[in-house]
Amino acid sequence: MPDEKRIAVIGSGFWGKNLVRNYQQLGVLRTVCDNDVSHLAGLDQQCPGVTLTGDYDSVLADPGVAGVVIALPAALHYEFGRRALLASKDIYVEKPLALDLRHARDLITLAQERQRILMVGHVLHYHPAFIELKRMAQTGELGRLQYIYSNRLSLGKIRREESSLWSFAPHDISMILSLTSEMPDDVVAHGGSYLHSTIADVTMTHLSFPGGVRGHIFVSWLHPFKEQKLVIVADDRMAVFEDTQPWERKIALYPHSIKWQMGMPIPERAEAVYVPVPPQEPLTAECRHFLECIDSRKAPLTDGQEGYRVLEVLDRAQRSLERGSRATTTAAAQAAPPTPTERKPYFVHDTARVDELARIGAGTQIWHFSHVLDGARVGAGCVLGQNVSIGNDVVIGDNVKIQNNVSVYTGTTIEDDVFLGPSCVLTNVTNPRAQVNRRKLYEETLIRRGATVGANATIVCGVTLGRYAFIAAGAVVTRSVPDYALVAGNPARPVGWMSRHGHRLQRADPAGVMVCPESGLRYRETAPEVLRCLDLDEDAPLPERLRTGQISYDELKARSTRSGT
Repeated sequence: MPDEKRIAVIGSGFWGKNLVRNYQQLGVLRTVCDNDVSHLAGLDQQCPGVTLTGDYDSVLADPGVAGVVIALPAALHYEFGRRALLASKDIYVEKPLALDLRHARDLITLAQERQRILMVGHVLHYHPAFIELKRMAQTGELGRLQYIYSNRLSLGKIRREESSLWSFAPHDISMILSLTSEMPDDVVAHGGSYLHSTIADVTMTHLSFPGGVRGHIFVSWLHPFKEQKLVIVADDRMAVFEDTQPWERKIALYPHSIKWQMGMPIPERAEAVYVPVPPQEPLTAECRHFLECIDSRKAPLTDGQEGYRVLEVLDRAQRSLERGSRATTTAAAQAAPPTPTERKPYFVHDTARVDELARIGAGTQIWHFSHVLDGARVGAGCVLGQNVSIGNDVVIGDNVKIQNNVSVYTGTTIEDDVFLGPSCVLTNVTNPRAQVNRRKLYEETLIRRGATVGANATIVCGVTLGRYAFIAAGAVVTRSVPDYALVAGNPARPVGWMSRHGHRLQRADPAGVMVCPESGLRYRETAPEVLRCLDLDEDAPLPERLRTGQISYDELKARSTRSGT
């Protein structure tokens, strides 16, 4: 490993200390950062020559740090990961990637924009036993998969900042998604809270996949003994991965069979056959993989997209848990008509449908014959016109206006203040075929804050529309669009710049400053294909007098004529 490759581990507590140990043994540990001095105590003896600090800013400012390894409580993953990416560091984030889908999407987008490595700590992907088990499943040695169940049980470690679902289940969700190569079309979770009224200590999650496979995940930190077991039932063999067993017995194959006699299924049992796997600490292999990705610039096996898929399932399971807890109210309460304070804070027309697991923000209006599917999240103050369809797990920000006859498919993220014109087309598969199920291969489309998509425009999936970009009516967008860019044609090409108020900008002075005729805000190109507002940050809200449009169009046209724009 080249000398310039150095790693900083952020957090050296319960799990972080294992990462510290591995990177130290690999000879690449430069810094350990932890604001708990008790965690740092003794590390100067174990890690001679390694900088020990509680100052994260100094880590990010150190040009000798190439990769930042984040082993903090899950609630801090987004903040610390984002800061590291903004400092142009490659990052490894322990599971889960974040606690919010929008935060995870932001990290992925930021890593892509900065051309940084983003790796998620799903350590069992690097376990020799799981690698062998996955090989057998994918090569057909087990036969057709029928169902998979996983138990991850112990007494402790009990957490207060997250439930057993978020603490234990990411490992099992990640393995099951990898084995099936699909996303589940149905997620149902049940749980029990015994030590704290709002934190589930025990959960059971059921997954149904389009190909017919079912998955079941049982996790608990209130269990009399430790068990870490993954069971695959296929039509030729059954396989068990039990991590608490010695290396020579971690994978057991059971060539049981079912024989039919006189119309009755009769099981024929067979002795277990153990599959040898090389003993190797999975965490060491995972750490080596992160270093290899930093060196080669290749996407990690467990990259941000893989972490996002796991987070999607966790999010759907969490919402199912919450819905289940609400459903346990008394029968009398369930039968009572809603009081005014219980009415939904958004409007849904009688002909529209909002599925049970969708989330809708306050003040949003959903009009005739529209449909918001399970898992979708629509922010506050949005307007969905007639015949609008919002797909599973789509994320839509606040104050988004979607005109008639628009379908927003799974894989699309829409930030605040976006306008989608009537009958514009979004996609999520580049090469669709009716005969080929590509649900696993949905491509991501990100529409950033304030962008406008004109009527009948088409957005080919896998692109990002920048902040306040303006897509002309009928345009076909095949590649990402910069902030403020005006694009038109087929394929769409840049033809100018647009202000935040939606006016085409003209060069106004020798310094290259362009002025919006409505708002007076000034803009200038700071680099090729990069336009910035000189008076207002891209993330800042518009001043109220500008947002509400206090200038008439007649006055605006007259002003534009006088200025020659």
